[in-house]
Amino acid sequence: MIEQFLKYLQYEKRVSAHTSLAYKNDLDQFTEFLTVTYDSHPIQDATYGMVRSWIITLVDAKLSTTSVNRKIASLKAFYKFLLREEKIEKNPMQKIRVLKTQKRLPSFVKENDIIEVLDHKEYKKEKVDWNDSLEDWRRRLILELFYATGIRLSELIGLRENQVNLRDRTIKVLGKRNKERVIPFSNTIVSLITAYRAAKKKEVEAKEHNYLLITDEGDQLYPMMVQRTVKKHLKTFTSVEKRSPHVLRHTYATHLLNKGAEINAVKDLLGHSSLAATQVYTHNSIEKLKKTFDQAHPKA
Repeated sequence: MIEQFLKYLQYEKRVSAHTSLAYKNDLDQFTEFLTVTYDSHPIQDATYGMVRSWIITLVDAKLSTTSVNRKIASLKAFYKFLLREEKIEKNPMQKIRVLKTQKRLPSFVKENDIIEVLDHKEYKKEKVDWNDSLEDWRRRLILELFYATGIRLSELIGLRENQVNLRDRTIKVLGKRNKERVIPFSNTIVSLITAYRAAKKKEVEAKEHNYLLITDEGDQLYPMMVQRTVKKHLKTFTSVEKRSPHVLRHTYATHLLNKGAEINAVKDLLGHSSLAATQVYTHNSIEKLKKTFDQAHPKA
């Protein structure tokens, strides 16, 4: 059942490999729980009480609310699939609700700090060795693309050469739920991609997959490699606590809105299905709040 569900995710929903693996891990963990607690009870025959018992076990184990909710989402998707395929008659997830979470403002890098991270001159200092190699151009392009386009990690890894249009300065991205969007970028990205492609052609034999960003062996990038690159450079040049590709996506959205971008335009650029997902970025930095106060308050 689980294998059929994963194939459905891959071929019909077209989720990323990273997302598919997360679903698999969650379902495998629930299967193991059923094996230990309910004498190898088949996952397709699980009841509401069994699911609730597992959730209580996860909470008691001090698993974060976000992680628990992700596992609940995995089970909801799985049993919805089984119901659609007429493998079950009753959905055990029908009365299961997600746990309440504290709403936190997205972490983002300040404008001065992100400029320092992306300033080409910084790459020639002793902080970060620069050898004009494929590795050097790749790590720089990874950082620039995240901040210049706000794309997700899975979208960057899956970006192919034919999705990049240097003449129009755009990339075509296939996001969640197979939603396609076109994102513009600056001239800086044009020169970076040109330099990166030259290094790639010189150092790596071309492969049929046609991915834009590749490893030194010519294979598609993997999530951990990209995460390490981002973490290393954010740690070197900024004091931001969270250091991940998603922080750069948050930074992209925050800076656009802080500079006056229309929220619906930012929604389309990010590939959000609803405005509610974008509104989380309408928080203001303390610098902007101070500026507003100084300009508008009679006692400022």
